[in-house]
Amino acid sequence: MSINNKDIKLSILDIGTRLQGNDPSQTLKDSTERIQLADELGYTRYWFAEHHNTANQVSTTPELMIAHAAANTKCIRVGAGGIMLPNHSPLKVVENFSLLEALHPARIDLGIGRATGTDNLTAYALRRSREAVSSYDFPEQFNELLSFFQRNFSADHPFSKIIPIPDGTDRSLIPDIYMLGSSTGGVKFAINEGLGFVFASHLAPHLAIPVLRAYRNNFKPSALMSEPKSILSTILITAETDEEANYLAGPVELYWARLHTGDIHSPFPSLEEACKHVYSVNENAARVQNKDRFIIGSIQTVAKKIRHLAKETMADEVMIMEFYSDKAASHKAYRLLAEEFNLKG
Repeated sequence: MSINNKDIKLSILDIGTRLQGNDPSQTLKDSTERIQLADELGYTRYWFAEHHNTANQVSTTPELMIAHAAANTKCIRVGAGGIMLPNHSPLKVVENFSLLEALHPARIDLGIGRATGTDNLTAYALRRSREAVSSYDFPEQFNELLSFFQRNFSADHPFSKIIPIPDGTDRSLIPDIYMLGSSTGGVKFAINEGLGFVFASHLAPHLAIPVLRAYRNNFKPSALMSEPKSILSTILITAETDEEANYLAGPVELYWARLHTGDIHSPFPSLEEACKHVYSVNENAARVQNKDRFIIGSIQTVAKKIRHLAKETMADEVMIMEFYSDKAASHKAYRLLAEEFNLKG
């Protein structure tokens, strides 16, 4: 076991991928077992994503999964990675997460995304307004969200008399709030409002270092967060050996190659399917292009890469996207990581 690891925290992001042969109930049962394992092993947090109208993900409503997961665990922080704010009323988000914070004090995280997490038609169905889908009012939505949480609307603001939760105090029931980003846009909100920040390096690996460093160096303390808290999110596949890890990574590599060649409807591949698959020219080009989106290898290989990335990005924490096509391999990988990084130590 390594000794130079005490400051690196590890967490998990669950996008609700439905594996072949599983129905939604089994998918959610597997998620529950995984977060209970993460809680036992000492992972810092476990987040659920928001996606709509997808062929392979059942992660439509993070707040429901958060309530279920937090009730079935003891210590681990549970949150949304994230709530896609354009799909929601800021007031309703505040009401939901204030109640979650009341149910599970000091264990709830709210990650906020600027995108819709879906296609335009589904966004219209969610928001019931073509104008809302075509316009960009995220800054206004975000300011409303923060003001509802902090109860600091100006006296003449039309929402100043609205009380999300009658808690008897001016500022309470506020979860830890993080901005999500995969470009230079979201980080500006985190810096200026004094919030945590999560960078999705699997979407823009070349920006991870400069953006996370910019966040760390320019963070402005706030009433919500006194110091910067940064998380690097990545897709990671590990096992005892490089050979085994490469085999386990076959499904996610094929899945992402298909996504990048326009195939968004195929189910998440099985290990056998990925092993036998013959890549087309376009798929192979996408596979090569996607190489930097993943961290793949033995526990020693990935641990070295994680430590290097954490140092270069100045991140406090690394969040691993759940993309294993085999539950046993997934559990084994999280145990290997927990031991390597001494998460319970």
